Amino acid sequence: MQEVADSAQTRFDPPPAGELARIVHDALAEDVGAGDITTAGTIAPGTTCRARLLLKEPGVACGLVAAEAVFRALDPDVHFHALAGDGDRLDETPAALVLLEGPARAVLTGERTALNFVARLSGIATLARDFADAVAGTGAIVLDTRKTTPGLRALEKYAVRCGGAQNHRLGLDDGILIKDNHVRLAGGISSAVERMRSAGTRAFPIEVEAETLDDVREALAAGADRILLDNMPLATIAQAVSLVAGRAKLEASGGVSLDTVRAIAKTGVDYVSAGALTHSVRSLDVSLEVL
Repeated sequence: MQEVADSAQTRFDPPPAGELARIVHDALAEDVGAGDITTAGTIAPGTTCRARLLLKEPGVACGLVAAEAVFRALDPDVHFHALAGDGDRLDETPAALVLLEGPARAVLTGERTALNFVARLSGIATLARDFADAVAGTGAIVLDTRKTTPGLRALEKYAVRCGGAQNHRLGLDDGILIKDNHVRLAGGISSAVERMRSAGTRAFPIEVEAETLDDVREALAAGADRILLDNMPLATIAQAVSLVAGRAKLEASGGVSLDTVRAIAKTGVDYVSAGALTHSVRSLDVSLEVL
């Protein structure tokens, strides 16, 4: 696995334009379908309006890049004036995130899709910021996982970066993680690592999941570059840190919460990964108000 700190994407880099366009296209197709019959029936063609997109509770704003893409896809004449940026922490609310000006039909048709993106991604960014703040000063880095909403991974991992945490693998093709099922089918940790080396993918560091200290010893002896300590008690994690003594990077994972992340980080692990960043997040309260 590539070291997350060396990723080509910094925390504020949005998804590639083609990926963003695909996500927005699918979201609009889902919501608009054959057309917005209510807006078409009530709003005369050529009507213009001004509207504000508001964040109504404290948090880290995120998803504005997706919201803009929604309105641009519906009508390029919609003017999108960002009043805040993805990654901005806003404590005084309601806070205006965007001023929209232009064709009223496009504004109303895109309202719910844009709000859904901003609400969910702001929730992820806010939780990521809370996790990153919780480990401040420990030297550990908070990572996300692949437990993302199907089809939305690029945006959800972008939100994690905007919140101040970092990404683990973006997908199965950009990192190696030998998990328990790989180990069982390959005939053990040592065999799995050796097979991985023989596969000719040495451009990626080899990470191995370990459930016990014996697994840690075997992974270390096999030459693993990184070891994932899976669902280990705090005392066992500390023992693993002492055992490895810097000879491999260590990542702790499994049931990590805001209540436990700092104690885990203080054991001396290099990374703490938390699926909760994307699979258990609460969307923030956002709305669109026509002026």
